[in-house]
Amino acid sequence: MVNRSLLAAKLAELQDRMERVRSHTPAAVEQLQLDRDALDIISFNLMLCVQVCADIASHLIADERWASARSLAESFARLEQHGVISAATAGALKQAVGLRNVVAHGYAQIDIEACFRAATEGLTELNAFARQVSQWATRA
Repeated sequence: MVNRSLLAAKLAELQDRMERVRSHTPAAVEQLQLDRDALDIISFNLMLCVQVCADIASHLIADERWASARSLAESFARLEQHGVISAATAGALKQAVGLRNVVAHGYAQIDIEACFRAATEGLTELNAFARQVSQWATRA
């Protein structure tokens, strides 16, 4: 059984993090290239958005007693398999794990253009994730 209060708290955190991204994203990528502080705030909050989605996925998998996922990407695939999120949303979040890993682990220099796309276009997929999870939870 899904812990609805925990889910609501995580979805609220996701919305807050997305708002932080929106409020610091400039109108053009060139502006972001010149503003390291905005880049730090945006990339950090995008990383946390993906982490919150992964946390939600882990909680749903555990609460529903589905097979464990061995990776963050696999956890989104598991939600897709059980009809929680669409294939498109699962695919977008699997890709977002890459950005999360770069920011979290410092694997490489952040691709500013990719970060800008995530901040402008990628929030649509994060909103879709939140909406689909919420809809699934009301049916569960």
